[in-house]
Amino acid sequence: MNRLKELQSLGQSVWLDFLSRPLFKSGDLKTLITRDGVRGMTSNPSIFEKSISKGSDYDDDIRPLVDKGWDVERIFRALSVADIKTAADALRPVYDETKGADGFISIEVSPYLAMQTEPTIAEAKSLWEEIARPNLMIKVPGTKPGVPAVRALTAAGLNINITLLFARDAYAAVAQAYIDGLEERAAKGLDIANISSVASFFVSRIDSKVDAALDEKIKDAKDGERDVLKSLQGKVAIANAKLAYQQYKDFFSGPRWQKLADKGARRQRLLWASTGTKNKAYPDTLYVDTLIGADTVNTMPPETMDAFRDHGTAEATLEKDVPAAKKVLDDLKASGISLDTITDALVIDGVDQFSQAADKIYSALSAKRDKILDGAVAKTSYALSEPAQKEVDAALKTYSDASRRIWAKDKSFWTGADEDKWLGWLDVVSREIQDLPNLRDFAGEEAGKDIVLLGMGGSSLGAEVLAEIFARPRMHVLDSTDPGRIATVQKSVDLANTLFLVASKSGTTLEPNILNAYFQDQVKNAKQFTAITDPGSALEKKAKDEGFGHVFYGEPAIGGRYSVLSKFGLVPAAAMGLDVGRILSETQRMVVSCSAMVSAAVNPGVKLGLVLGTLATKCGRDKVTIVSSKALASAGLWLEQLIAESTGKNGKGLIPVAGEPLAGPEIYGKDRVFVHLHLAGTEDLSAPLKALEDAGHPVIRISIEDSYQIGQVFYLFEMAIASAGAVIGINPFDQPDVEAAKVKARELTDAFEKSGALPKETPIYGAADVTAYGDLKGERSLPQLLRDHFARVKAGDYIAILAYLEQNDAHEVPIQTMRLRLREKTHAATCLGFGPRFLHSTGQAYKGGPNTGVFLVLVGHHDDDISIPGRNISFATVEQAQAMGDCAVLAERGRRILRIDLHDTEKGLAEVARALDEAFA
Repeated sequence: MNRLKELQSLGQSVWLDFLSRPLFKSGDLKTLITRDGVRGMTSNPSIFEKSISKGSDYDDDIRPLVDKGWDVERIFRALSVADIKTAADALRPVYDETKGADGFISIEVSPYLAMQTEPTIAEAKSLWEEIARPNLMIKVPGTKPGVPAVRALTAAGLNINITLLFARDAYAAVAQAYIDGLEERAAKGLDIANISSVASFFVSRIDSKVDAALDEKIKDAKDGERDVLKSLQGKVAIANAKLAYQQYKDFFSGPRWQKLADKGARRQRLLWASTGTKNKAYPDTLYVDTLIGADTVNTMPPETMDAFRDHGTAEATLEKDVPAAKKVLDDLKASGISLDTITDALVIDGVDQFSQAADKIYSALSAKRDKILDGAVAKTSYALSEPAQKEVDAALKTYSDASRRIWAKDKSFWTGADEDKWLGWLDVVSREIQDLPNLRDFAGEEAGKDIVLLGMGGSSLGAEVLAEIFARPRMHVLDSTDPGRIATVQKSVDLANTLFLVASKSGTTLEPNILNAYFQDQVKNAKQFTAITDPGSALEKKAKDEGFGHVFYGEPAIGGRYSVLSKFGLVPAAAMGLDVGRILSETQRMVVSCSAMVSAAVNPGVKLGLVLGTLATKCGRDKVTIVSSKALASAGLWLEQLIAESTGKNGKGLIPVAGEPLAGPEIYGKDRVFVHLHLAGTEDLSAPLKALEDAGHPVIRISIEDSYQIGQVFYLFEMAIASAGAVIGINPFDQPDVEAAKVKARELTDAFEKSGALPKETPIYGAADVTAYGDLKGERSLPQLLRDHFARVKAGDYIAILAYLEQNDAHEVPIQTMRLRLREKTHAATCLGFGPRFLHSTGQAYKGGPNTGVFLVLVGHHDDDISIPGRNISFATVEQAQAMGDCAVLAERGRRILRIDLHDTEKGLAEVARALDEAFA
């Protein structure tokens, strides 16, 4: 007789601890059922991982799901549910033949939920309803949070397989929970006769841990003691299981149980799991031969099943030598080895192993998805030195659960402050896809008009990037109080045929408010104005009171710099005539690539953030140097704000460097990481980037195939910088130092409106074309002043030129020349920002980030000033007040600053340039 079938006659059911598509297709499962008497199956993440990640059995099913835009969690759910249904149907004859006593297939709730009661209950019920087979068992881990889930699910009428049981106390808790659940259900008058449960008690893993502990003891033991210790090896797991079986007999007998049995209740059988022999010195059927008894299940991997069929011993052994089993455990305790400590650790290790297996499943599915979508999702690659790679690998391990924690809005992933309130950007794309009709209607109404966007920081920079990338010259972003810039924009449009977009989340931001006041006074037609703001803001009220043409709403749970994929970026995109639907659909692919179940190692956004954060904190590479294809050059403006305002605080942070021309490796210090943004078909920078890589600089390459994939770049970096914040140890969603400069500027403008003058300052240098203010003491010529100021630059510092001027070629070209001269002489990273726009972006990092900045502030002069309607102040005065306030806060923070007021902007710039040349001659 078949030895496996003999177990059935001894009261033990044989279940197969394995599952795969070939098993179904080949007919092998049917053979196991008929030939060997297999009466059930179990699955777990490790089993599914082996089935899905190896080979191509699932590829034909995966492709159409990828084409539908499903994330890997949803894809895995579909694949696993399909397999479980197939197995359940194959085992259904056994279930029917045994009248529901056997013939079960088990599927496990996500191992990531092992320490969460309510989510476990919710997922178990969801799986039960979706699979809809009476011979299904839902596997719930026997953790402390799993115990109340067992009770609740039993009371709800589900069949439950409690897994990861190692300790007898833990088994007692789940047996009690099962009985409690049946009693709760019976008390409601509900049927309990069709509910089955097993308690999966793991065996071989216990011996592996105990034997290792015994080996350590044996090394230092004396002869007699050594013999006792050796006699325990390979015995503890079996002894533990035998005593658990005695507990089972006690639980499921007596008056209390009989009341339930009279109503048809079934005992919760003990199931022996982990029965494959780990130690090759032991018989390969050890954990089958010794644990045969009535009302039990042994779930075996195929190799153990083959071994027992060939040479196993089928006889009732479970209740043999129970006193000897108790002595084994007593001797173990006497040796100083705590079985409780070992079993507690095994539960944690078991959850971790299943979580790792789940990570591997989702990683494998991500790889298959990427292969199917080749070219449809932005590609990211890394060139890191060996020491840097080791640090990154350690971070990827430490933050392996980062994706899940971010999507779960777990604020403890960061600082535990209010980060959970600022994560609306995670899934905003799907919501905006639903609202596409409104955007398309708006685009139709406003087609053919000039567009002026009045906004600052996150309310304007994304729109500017889109206008530059898609070459939309009729879009003008006005995020400056500079009178020259205002005049230039006004001359560039037909005021009567211009759509004005007023963008401000709070509605209280100074710049868009005074710009709005100015253009409303010029146009005198509120219908030409559209507000983009958060619900309930001051701007919403103003727009409704004054009769704006449209009001679009942002989301309070999305901060400004994360808002480009919300209405703040999409309304301007629609007004420009861009295919917003295509932008969103392309972006959604990246959202799926960065979804919760994609582990950090293969999640493009999370990995990028962990790399940037690790390079900064472990390798001193905190200057994120953005090198772009010309077609994507404007993306640096948006990235500057996202990186600086998100990470630069509490004396920490990443310093973004954008618009700095690429040079040879000898120019750069060891504080750089280079991020290359590349659009297919544009200029090839592979040679200079390879030279940097060969010189030991980290190089990160990000490439897209089409301009419409720019939304993927936006989302990739939003996820990356959020992740980097965790590594750096800051809240990436606040901006505590931005407000400081605003307060100073507001104080100065208020004082001017009262007195008609800004406060007088004491210069450290004055001449016909320039006046200089700063923290250096003593008289100097301008070249000497510049030389001494920049002599303070040390290794790891950066230089920032902050220009309160109109941003145009006439000003930018000479300043860029100064910038490169400074880089050449100091080897420091150099930044260039035009004010006041940078106050709402890099200004946060300059004030709140590391004190490694050396600042040159240039303030222009305006012969043609513009008054602000309704206020006793002009735009030039506001700009000057902003510059003074900015410098005051920088000084308060101990920054090294030199401010130069240009009495005639062009002549003053030329004078500074000449002085800098002389200083470094």
